[in-house]
Amino acid sequence: MARSPFTLVAAVTAALPGAEVTGARPLSAGGDGRFDSAVATLADGRELAVRVADDDEAARELAAESLALRALTAGARGILPFHAPEYIGETRIGDARVLVTGLLPGFQIDAGDVPAGRGAAWSLGEATAAVHALPVSVVRGAGLTARDAAQSREEVRQLVDRAAATGRVPARLTVRWRAAVEDDELWRFEPTVTLGGAQAGSFLFEDDDAAGPYVVGVVGWHALSVGDPAVDLAWLSAAPEAAGDVHSAYLRASDRGADDALRVRARLHAELEFARWLVHGESLRRTDIMDDAAALLESLSEGAHDDLRIVGSGSDVDSAMDALDRVPAQEATGVDTSMQTDAYRPEDLWAAEEEFAPVSPDDDETGAVDLDDPAGSPAEEGDDAEAEVAEGDSEQETQDLGDLAGGISGVRGSSGPRAEAADPSDDRLDSAEEAQRAARAALQRWTSSSSE
Repeated sequence: MARSPFTLVAAVTAALPGAEVTGARPLSAGGDGRFDSAVATLADGRELAVRVADDDEAARELAAESLALRALTAGARGILPFHAPEYIGETRIGDARVLVTGLLPGFQIDAGDVPAGRGAAWSLGEATAAVHALPVSVVRGAGLTARDAAQSREEVRQLVDRAAATGRVPARLTVRWRAAVEDDELWRFEPTVTLGGAQAGSFLFEDDDAAGPYVVGVVGWHALSVGDPAVDLAWLSAAPEAAGDVHSAYLRASDRGADDALRVRARLHAELEFARWLVHGESLRRTDIMDDAAALLESLSEGAHDDLRIVGSGSDVDSAMDALDRVPAQEATGVDTSMQTDAYRPEDLWAAEEEFAPVSPDDDETGAVDLDDPAGSPAEEGDDAEAEVAEGDSEQETQDLGDLAGGISGVRGSSGPRAEAADPSDDRLDSAEEAQRAARAALQRWTSSSSE
């Protein structure tokens, strides 16, 4: 069975010796079931995110996330106009890797719900440009992946060839993609630091009555690398209303040379998510995944031209890209935000709120935390079942864990330009409800002002 929040937050005292954990609750943001996750409340009011890998792939992702967050030094974080999760520590629960990070506040918006105009769209472009403006030494110094334009191009070529070899890619798409790969003009770009495939859910918002929603946090750093900046804009294919404004804001905020093919490559990377899904199914010998990917590719092909450059807004291809959300993010781009923020998705905002029953220590059937190996090790297959992360928990009670280890020392919270010292007098039990109200107010205002 899934690990209880009580078990998960107990790992905090191993990852952060001396921490006094006073509460535990599940995360409210829906995940993909690849991690067991919880929020730990400390005695000083800070909240930490605890994520446990349920399989080898998830364990590798946690290891990569750990490395990337530690690569974001205080100097690098100071450049960013938003928060990134703070690395707190690592440990193990049994054989499973555990990563503990700072919890970021904010609400998330699905790609199709991002409105055009100032506010969210502009802030998204500026936030993406800020990531791409980080010094490449941040990535290279940490030993993370760095690709030049030629290497990025070759990776795309290999993906197209492998997908085509399955025999499940429509000929029109194969022609379209191979023509794009052979177009030298598309691959003349300056490599930048990238998230390695940002998604709409990578960005966390707060609301400003005058300026509109703005990005206050970015999650999903485990694919941090140097490469094609277009990979972080591919998700805009699923945000037709806002794509133009996000791109414009990105270009205004960027201090690099013009990249006339940026939007074309972004579209190419978006379409290739379906190819990645197909190749993933083949590698697992999963005919159900391959069939699903083939159906998506067929839908995409119906409105595709042979020349990727002539696809315009409102085309049938734009409609087909709406299915991009069906491709699991962890397989297509490696981005998962299920354990880094207590955020709210649009479909959750007006749902009936449900209280969670208090978590009892009796629910813990997974064994004690292993304190002998703080570094942790990848999870083995056959670990506990996937976690079921409940949604809409803005009024749930935080479990009292006052009997856990006491004496907090050296606890670090989220860093960044807007970081503030924790106030022990804050009522942290209301934070989720306040975030939900802020998200609801922002979305309602966007809707009412969309015709202005």
